[in-house]
Amino acid sequence: MPPGALAQVLCHLPVMEHPDLLVGCDSFADAGVFRLRDDLALVQTLDFFTPVVDDPFIFGQIAAANALSDVYAMGGEPKLVMNIVCFPSKSLDISVLAEILEGGAEKVREAGAIIVGGHSVEDKEPKYGLSVTGIVHPAELITNSNARAGDVLVLTKPVGTGLVLTAAKAEMAGEEEIAAAVQSMSNLNREAAAVMKEIGVSSATDITGFGLLGHAKEMAAASKVAMEISFKNVPLLPGAVRAAETGLIPGGAYANRDYVAEAVEAGGCEVGELEMDILCDPQTSGGLLLAVPKQKADRLLAALDQRGIQAAAIGVVTREMPGAIRVKK
Repeated sequence: MPPGALAQVLCHLPVMEHPDLLVGCDSFADAGVFRLRDDLALVQTLDFFTPVVDDPFIFGQIAAANALSDVYAMGGEPKLVMNIVCFPSKSLDISVLAEILEGGAEKVREAGAIIVGGHSVEDKEPKYGLSVTGIVHPAELITNSNARAGDVLVLTKPVGTGLVLTAAKAEMAGEEEIAAAVQSMSNLNREAAAVMKEIGVSSATDITGFGLLGHAKEMAAASKVAMEISFKNVPLLPGAVRAAETGLIPGGAYANRDYVAEAVEAGGCEVGELEMDILCDPQTSGGLLLAVPKQKADRLLAALDQRGIQAAAIGVVTREMPGAIRVKK
């Protein structure tokens, strides 16, 4: 659903409050957080979507990694998982569903979590994802609302999954390009989250359907700061630029462009249509966007590199108009 349309619906719902509700749906947060006691809080999230690749097992891996990511983005540890399944059992062999679930289970095991059940419904199109319950110490909770002026913005995965997948559907993506995108989407954000907790960051979010700029806008707005992002420093998947140049733009990118238009206009933009298409590309199981104090940025990047994560510093947090995003070449 386009981010603007979702906001129009949610604004009419009553805001639920509780003294132990640390993070609810009245913010741009990645998950809900509820304090059970002074040293323990629950992190709750869910996500599911239609297949982004043809291989059922790999689709299960990607969908699971994507759902688990919200817990990692908040500094939490996934513990319990439930499968969410929509499946056309009258038109697809049940073995396809088995492969999807096996792929998801592999990622859940890798995360150190446990599948405890789930729910399925008959549908015309397959959909799969997870409801995830994690835990976090309230004092170690990381949100997307605490970025501070002077922080360095670090991205832990390359951008471009939507573009590459769109090119693949048009049979205009190379095997190596598809493989790189699949590998990126299948990778858990577990190691990146461990590093951000070890080094200490001001704020974090994961990059998914609203694209890099959409999620950056939400972090900036929630933190009441502005951001400056340099396109040249943003890591890109192989084939992403070529797909954008060819016009193979996923539909979600246009909705994301509309969503960030006012923020980018307020901040200023030095790049063209091509670059904006890439920065607004909807991501599946993208990386973490971290706001880290400047004095810690080099240590963070070095620690990520030691764990095999090719992260990059892509911008800075500034004191300009809250929520504004300046996009540089």
